[in-house]
Amino acid sequence: MNNSKLMNPVRVILPILLGAAIYAFGLLYFIIPNELMEGGVTGITVLLNYAFGISPSLSTLVINIPLFLIGWKLLGGRQIIYTGVGIGALTFFLWLFERLIKQGWIDPFRTHSDYLLAALYAGVTLGAGLGIVFRFGGTTGGSDIIARILNRKTGWSMGQIMLAIDIIIIGSSLFYIPKEKILYTLVAVFIASKVIDFIQEGAYSARAFMIISDHANDIADIITRDMDRGVTIIPAIGAFSKQAKHMAYCVVSRQEIRTLHQIVRSVDPKAFVIINDVHDVHGEGFKVE
Repeated sequence: MNNSKLMNPVRVILPILLGAAIYAFGLLYFIIPNELMEGGVTGITVLLNYAFGISPSLSTLVINIPLFLIGWKLLGGRQIIYTGVGIGALTFFLWLFERLIKQGWIDPFRTHSDYLLAALYAGVTLGAGLGIVFRFGGTTGGSDIIARILNRKTGWSMGQIMLAIDIIIIGSSLFYIPKEKILYTLVAVFIASKVIDFIQEGAYSARAFMIISDHANDIADIITRDMDRGVTIIPAIGAFSKQAKHMAYCVVSRQEIRTLHQIVRSVDPKAFVIINDVHDVHGEGFKVE
């Protein structure tokens, strides 16, 4: 019983530490050596490093203290604990990689021509790090706290919120960073936002079909027989015609989308079909946890 209680926090904290390490590595290995920018509070620390040579680990800790206090009031007990772990981990790994770079143990990726390559790898690395941290309920402080609060309040994805905040802050750095570096940075930020959503929402993506047809039952029978997928028949009424109809609701994998399209067209070419993205599907025929 006690071991089980201890293991749950460990299973959360260890991935947060891993994500913070990946993020810190990407910042010091790809971003700063190529004089690119980053969004959020991290972008401020990068600018302070460029302008005054202030250590990113030091400025990250100092700036995050008041934001951590705000998060303490708004994000709840366990959430703020994981936020504190994220802030502490990011500060530590920034400090660690700074020392390893200064001592020559790590040779950062520097380029004078292929900034697109640096931006691509920076986006993947930073996005992977933050995505892991977010997926396990933590943040690395800074705008991550703001993003998580807005995610709860508005339902917008973490990646979308981070992208908006990053664009605002990066745009304000035009007075110092050359425009071409800003454009490369936007590439990195965009890729990072997509990687964040990919990791947080799950690598497995399915599609939900809503099929409105006078032959919905026939379509459902063929889907069940030929595809071995469950279908839910939902009664509906046409707002214009006032006639009773049926809607077939079915979730399939990406590989089965074309097959389902063909079934619908073969039974009722006039069927009205709505397709939505679905993430983290659980149940029979899909992943089980």
